[in-house]
Amino acid sequence: MIEIKNCCKKFGKLEVLKNVSLSFQKGECIALIGPNGCGKTTLIKSILGMVLPDSGEIDFEGKSVLGDYRYREKIGYMPQIGRYPDNMTIGQIVDMIKQIRNHDADIDEELMKSFELEKMFDKKMRTLSGGTTQKVSAVLAFLFNPDVLILDEPTAGLDPLASEILKEKIIREKEKGKLILITSHLLSELDELITEIIFIQEGEVCFHKKVADLKEEIQVDKISKAIAKILKRKQYEKVG
Repeated sequence: MIEIKNCCKKFGKLEVLKNVSLSFQKGECIALIGPNGCGKTTLIKSILGMVLPDSGEIDFEGKSVLGDYRYREKIGYMPQIGRYPDNMTIGQIVDMIKQIRNHDADIDEELMKSFELEKMFDKKMRTLSGGTTQKVSAVLAFLFNPDVLILDEPTAGLDPLASEILKEKIIREKEKGKLILITSHLLSELDELITEIIFIQEGEVCFHKKVADLKEEIQVDKISKAIAKILKRKQYEKVG
């Protein structure tokens, strides 16, 4: 569904993506993990067309994303930190996005109801806590029932109940056959969600594995333990 072929990107002298090649298919929930500054956000923004790679190619459903913005209508994006006009209310933001998208398909308001955001529609964005702003971002990402969901640190700032609501929603969307990409530092929260895991370090893909294969290979039941063992092994190999 999404093919990334030999993508490279530099910002000045800093090489952020180094010949990255990846393939994402429908029905998968894939975690993009790695330390801060490893290239995860640049990769996501390249898929969204917000960053143009210096070289390489990104295809969406077999077509290059260059010069064709319409593929983005099939993607729901939840940024790590949502930026919204301070003086607009939650209700105005939702209405504005609906008008911009001019969407005639079914609207998915399940998260809006679960988060009870309708009760806060008259609250201005500048008055909201970080967690409530995250709820708005989550609602907008899922609102248009997209084929692909890209969620950047989706549970950051959410209270435990809201985090659980969001995770259950992600699982349901995966079961519908959607492609879901998640970045997260909280590996413990990914165990129930993901089917594949990609570890990026210094702009390079260290590994891309199915979770079941990873757990069997390392002989552990938790993703976080498997990742820790692999990284220790790679560090040992590098030193050796």
